[in-house]
Amino acid sequence: MNTTAARRYSIGAMIFHWLIAILVIMNWRIAETAHHLKGADQMAVYGYHKAWGMLILALTVGRLLWRWTHPVPPLPADLKPWEAKLARAVHIIFYVLLIGLPIGGWLATSFGARPIDFFGMFTIPTLPVGENKELSHTIFEAHATGGSIFIYLIALHILGALKHTFFDKNGGIFRMLPFGKVPG
Repeated sequence: MNTTAARRYSIGAMIFHWLIAILVIMNWRIAETAHHLKGADQMAVYGYHKAWGMLILALTVGRLLWRWTHPVPPLPADLKPWEAKLARAVHIIFYVLLIGLPIGGWLATSFGARPIDFFGMFTIPTLPVGENKELSHTIFEAHATGGSIFIYLIALHILGALKHTFFDKNGGIFRMLPFGKVPG
């Protein structure tokens, strides 16, 4: 295997990464839009937010399965110990949020006794939890807070990738792209 390839993520990992990243940012914007609407319009937009969230959950499960069956390149050797720890912590938190936010949304929706329409193709049933509107509201509030934390972490992740690419010149973003220079 060539050494540049050994320092890059696999093509499958790249596809999962960029697809999930685009969907997460898009879904955050959909939620922000819905938050400013009222009535049926709000519910319709939140319906799309929920469907996209379930797709993100499915893709994240696929991404984790991919990760467990395909080697992950090592972090660049020039990272400071705190940078390596921060990178690992942020990635772990990303996976927790990529799984926890959709499941939390599904749980809150279930406590609200509402199934999730998956783009008109099929219905994702409620979880067997019974109806509890107050708990539904509480979970949705936690879900929104988690989404805000996620967006801040995404910004930190992007800034880190840009720093490593343009200041440290250690490959940064090119580790997750099929082009560009990843130095040894």
